[in-house]
Amino acid sequence: MARFKYAGRDRKGKRQGTVNAGSKREAMMKLKEDGIRVIEMTEVPETLLTKDITLGNPVKLQHFVIYLRQFSTLIKAGVTVVDATSILADQTESKALKKALLDVEEELREGNPLSEAVAKHKKIFNQMFINLVKAGEVSGNLDETLERLAEHFEKQHFTRQKIISALSYPVVVGFIAIAVVIFLLVAVVPTFVTMFDDMGGELPAITKFVLATSGFMQSFWWLIVLALFAIVFIITYLNKNNQTKYYLDYFLLKMPIFGNLLQKAALARMMRTLSSLFSSSVPILQSMSIVEKVVENEVLAKIIRESRDSLEKGRSMTEPMQKHWAFPPLVTQMIAIGEETGALDAMLSKIAEFYEKEVETGTDRLKSLIEPIMIVVLAGLVGTIVTSIMVPMFSMFDQFQQMNQ
Repeated sequence: MARFKYAGRDRKGKRQGTVNAGSKREAMMKLKEDGIRVIEMTEVPETLLTKDITLGNPVKLQHFVIYLRQFSTLIKAGVTVVDATSILADQTESKALKKALLDVEEELREGNPLSEAVAKHKKIFNQMFINLVKAGEVSGNLDETLERLAEHFEKQHFTRQKIISALSYPVVVGFIAIAVVIFLLVAVVPTFVTMFDDMGGELPAITKFVLATSGFMQSFWWLIVLALFAIVFIITYLNKNNQTKYYLDYFLLKMPIFGNLLQKAALARMMRTLSSLFSSSVPILQSMSIVEKVVENEVLAKIIRESRDSLEKGRSMTEPMQKHWAFPPLVTQMIAIGEETGALDAMLSKIAEFYEKEVETGTDRLKSLIEPIMIVVLAGLVGTIVTSIMVPMFSMFDQFQQMNQ
């Protein structure tokens, strides 16, 4: 929400103050409802204390998909772009999207086209969305363009949810395993230390290791917390820098088990975006530049840049792809056929559909395999700690029986 400073009049005379609103128009409407006639209004610049802090895209993909589907339906029903934007600004659950749509509505009422209005909010509306809307405005098929965008983002959302679903299980179980191990090492194991000291004698190697780990965690727990923060900071930094992000993405794509799934999801996203752009008559070189920015993977982005350069030199876009391991022969062969037959958008759509199904099948298979593996790992960790405690206790019990005999 933005803050506006105003000067105006009401029945009691002059009034001045500040009001929070999503846009200048919304602020004027609020003051009008309070019986204040605004004479002057200016937006207060954001400071560190008043600025909304967001990480990544401030609008969830789910909310954006709902917005696109509703926008497309309203336009097809004959509602004007201005009125549709106003309706959706009132209905959306996303505060960031609501604020953006109110600004877009204000721009539209001033006579600016939709593509220019949304271009001022690039954190919410990416380059692909802006260019497709512009193409739809030029061709007069904005309703069809919005329908295509809605389908594109719906499929992207579905693929992303499948990936998140596959990765969330091992992450959750991993956190539970770590929490259980920490609890046992910090709260349970130390209670047996005095007993083992009174026993005397040589403790088993596994017991020594667990006791040493427990002692380290009790004495240097802050070092472990510091290391975790350092790891998060380093990963965040690497992800923000394009050069280091390349190596991070390379590592993710080469990971055992998960790498292949992430590769297929990235290819599906890339092909789906290219297909949507070509279907909307966006020039091929411009489409490649847009895909490079929205693919969210520096390894693929590098090859897309090389493919664009290859096209500029009059060669095939598949030449750089054929030399890179990230693009299977299926992709390069189908793209080459699409270039030769003039049906590139259809071929790209087929590739996207193929890999979207591959991701769906792969995630289901992965979840069924990971579940027993994670249970075994968790049981192994807990079992190791329990064994390290029980073995010396059995030894004590044997000694006690021998003494009684």
